[in-house]
Amino acid sequence: MKKPLLAVKDIVQITGITARTLHYYDRIHLFKPTHLTEKGYRLYDRSSLEKLQTILILKEMDFSLKEIADILKLTRQEQKQILKKQRQTLLLRKQRLENIMTALDEYVSGNDISNLHIFNRSSVLPLKEQYANEARFIYGETEAYKVYNETMENLSVDEKEKRFSDIEEIYKQIASCIHQDPSSDEVQRLIEEWKENLMQFMTCDAELLACIAHTYKFDARFKSYFNQYGNEDLADFLYSAIMQNINR
Repeated sequence: MKKPLLAVKDIVQITGITARTLHYYDRIHLFKPTHLTEKGYRLYDRSSLEKLQTILILKEMDFSLKEIADILKLTRQEQKQILKKQRQTLLLRKQRLENIMTALDEYVSGNDISNLHIFNRSSVLPLKEQYANEARFIYGETEAYKVYNETMENLSVDEKEKRFSDIEEIYKQIASCIHQDPSSDEVQRLIEEWKENLMQFMTCDAELLACIAHTYKFDARFKSYFNQYGNEDLADFLYSAIMQNINR
């Protein structure tokens, strides 16, 4: 029995792709019809359908149309080698997507953006490292920053974690006092405790404290950071409490 020729509508019905896609594949010489009728209608034989299905599979494997055209010219063994490499590429992409999904879930659940490990497998630096570089760029020439940097370099990883943990605990306590006046004794006691903690890293004069307070209030990243402690107004509250402390 003679194999029938398939019209565009038949290919569309069999594969699910659109007629527009078939026409485009013809135009770029990726998948051309077997025959053209006198009226210009495209017809395809059964063997060309197998080629189209190979194209669709490769496209689903995330090859570009240009790459697919090149692959189709290769031997079966050469194609296998390329597919093995593509599998490794897709595996790395899968791991990256899983990393992004984990970071997304953590962020939605309230974790601070600076604690997300979203750039671990990227050329982009982790956010904490970006913040450190930014601080070095802005304050690197100041004496206070030099003292801070020297102090941090001399601390072990465990000591650094302990210092940051202590400061985070103070932020939590300040957050619990947010309904008080920023100048209240309780709030100011916590600000003094916060200052003492900072003094272990750098010399905190009024100018530097005012700069920190200003950053807390007007830098959106710090506002986001303080949101994790339960109140969106905490950055503004800290600003007021620090400025009250300076004016004392």
